Amino acid sequence: MSQPPSPSAPYLRAMDPFPLEAPDFNKLHEFYAFLAVERLTTTRCTGCGRIDWPPRGFCPACTSDAYEWVDLPHQGRLHGFTVQETGMPAGFPRPLIFAMVDVAGLRIFAPVIDVADPGRLTLGMPVRFTRVRVADDPQGRPRYLPAFTPAEPAA
Repeated sequence: MSQPPSPSAPYLRAMDPFPLEAPDFNKLHEFYAFLAVERLTTTRCTGCGRIDWPPRGFCPACTSDAYEWVDLPHQGRLHGFTVQETGMPAGFPRPLIFAMVDVAGLRIFAPVIDVADPGRLTLGMPVRFTRVRVADDPQGRPRYLPAFTPAEPAA
């Protein structure tokens, strides 16, 4: 008696909008586990100490594939941003703000959320890391991607 075919990797990738979060497809899957517990992390090469964004499975400087996870600060500054108010797919909040954020000398590309008035955003303004929930994994577990919110300037 034959068994039903098991799903193939390409089929799973088509069904899962974020397949790289699964350990089956990505050795950097821990990044997403850290996001789930509200940690912003990246990799540091254990060969030469280089820290990169996005997290990497090998070092572009020394080509080592040995790395460790390091936490990044939750504070950053807007380096650049764009505001999209029209032509957005259904279900996306308006306005949709994408930004480059300087965090510990790295540039992170992520949305800025919870912005009441995009006209008040300015280059160099402080922002704070948060996360946004995206499509749950095929087993129904929540998943997240990094985002930022405007932060109050330090007093």
